[in-house]
Amino acid sequence: MLSYRAVSRRVAALGPHAIGAASVALCLFLTVLAVKTPWAPLPRPVIAAAGLAGTGAVWFRGRWPVATAVAGAGAYVLSGNPGPLLIGLFSGAGTRFPALAAIGTAGFLARQWVDGGRLDTDALVSAVTATGVTLAAGVYAASRRELTRSLRERAERAETERRLRDEQARSAERGRIAREMHDVLAHKVALIALHAGGLEVNARAGPERVGQKAALIRVSAQEALEELRKILGVLRAGPGDDDDGFPDLRRLVDSWVSAGGTVTLHGDIGTWPPETARAAHRLVQEGLTNAHRHAPGAPVTVTATGSRKDGVTIAVANGRSLQPGQETGAGVGLVGLAERFRLIGGTVRGGPDDTGGWRLEGRLPWHAADASPGTSHDQDTAG
Repeated sequence: MLSYRAVSRRVAALGPHAIGAASVALCLFLTVLAVKTPWAPLPRPVIAAAGLAGTGAVWFRGRWPVATAVAGAGAYVLSGNPGPLLIGLFSGAGTRFPALAAIGTAGFLARQWVDGGRLDTDALVSAVTATGVTLAAGVYAASRRELTRSLRERAERAETERRLRDEQARSAERGRIAREMHDVLAHKVALIALHAGGLEVNARAGPERVGQKAALIRVSAQEALEELRKILGVLRAGPGDDDDGFPDLRRLVDSWVSAGGTVTLHGDIGTWPPETARAAHRLVQEGLTNAHRHAPGAPVTVTATGSRKDGVTIAVANGRSLQPGQETGAGVGLVGLAERFRLIGGTVRGGPDDTGGWRLEGRLPWHAADASPGTSHDQDTAG
């Protein structure tokens, strides 16, 4: 035998229209039986008309349960068919309990008065009991429906939130990949452009000089590809798995000097904690790239200082541009750089200095893992 829960689940799966059609069919069948037997001491046409009226009202039980119960009570009194009254009471028990209790009790009492011609205490108890049992079953069913609906909405909401979290995680990962790609590509492409510019200016310098410049361009392109491979490997492994060692700041500056740039380094980051050192290295990359883009030919000074007590300060300052800038840029690099510093408890500030040049400065705690994410950064991407 099927349990009540299994029956309820199967009935609910039919849908409201199918359940309504089944209810009407059941009441119609009971009306036919009431006419044939008959179930009331009235003429058969009256029984049939009352039964059909009550059966038709069953279709609207969901929208107007009180009207359905009233029509069902009249049909029960005149035809003896209890189907419409019971269905009306059951359907509206969750929302119209007092009114339906009165209608049900009156309907059962009226039916007993029509059958027996009198009313007594037993009739009242019988009417109240039948009405109470029907309404109790309706309230229970309504509560189950409400609980099921609430659980379904909660599950749908949880699924929606999970999808949003997944989408946010994917967006964050795409942003992280984009920032890393920008850090590498923008720096290396700017370096290649600097080498190529020197080659173009000194095209008649002789085969040896041209060969040197071409070799530098080739090496820079190979280094860009190698860094991209490392970045993709780190991104697949996740944050904190970068074991490339300390970034070589001296080598970074020397690559720009060899390309014809005027870059001076004060300090070193070879002994800093790895995560702090890598963030500082990225800031120097961004500063040198922006100096080449916006102030080509201007001298650049890189200053790196740090201690366990005072934290780390890294700055890139370029003088006034000696020739028109190549491009204005969209500031994407500074946005990504500021986000990188914020996540490890640092800040980034960029803007013009007193000499008419530009200064990009970042501050970090000595151990990034010991600091909470920074809450502010000041960016000016118009340089």
